[in-house]
Amino acid sequence: MRIAFLVAPEGVEQIELTDPWQTVRDAGGTPELVSTKAGRVQALHHLDKADTFAVDTDLDRARPDDYALLVLPGGVANPDALRLDERAIAFIQAFFTAGKPVAAICHAPWTLVEAGVVDGRTLTSWPSLRTDIRNAGGNWVDEEVVVCGDGPNTLITSRKPKDLKAFGAALTEELRKQRGG
Repeated sequence: MRIAFLVAPEGVEQIELTDPWQTVRDAGGTPELVSTKAGRVQALHHLDKADTFAVDTDLDRARPDDYALLVLPGGVANPDALRLDERAIAFIQAFFTAGKPVAAICHAPWTLVEAGVVDGRTLTSWPSLRTDIRNAGGNWVDEEVVVCGDGPNTLITSRKPKDLKAFGAALTEELRKQRGG
């Protein structure tokens, strides 16, 4: 089962990429790094440069049909850059249209707002996105993880790196369901 991790070339919060990545691997999935550009992405630890990671495929070649689930890691700069890229927004929208699960953490729901997919959905995020989500028709709640099935797909959201354990548990459960078990 291939799982897409969509990130910008710079600004993804490293732990929000690497922790769910390992969760997917531990659950028997195959994570793939998708970005707006080929090459490597620069991760951050808060505002400091961290490691770089090789991109598996760029958005010019990535096809949502090839993936069972989409993970959107956060970081402030990462989703801010993605929401300005029409290909990234179309990629995200395709998962909702196809009824495929999407998992987003921290600032990543900014991309969901831009994609127009939060109306009527209950979700969480980094607290500063609360007003944006509510203005887009979403029901924002302050919980470590929210699994919302009130829409065309399952939407898993979490607030911050401290919530990664709960985020990972929800992601693992969704992967189990996708496998039919």
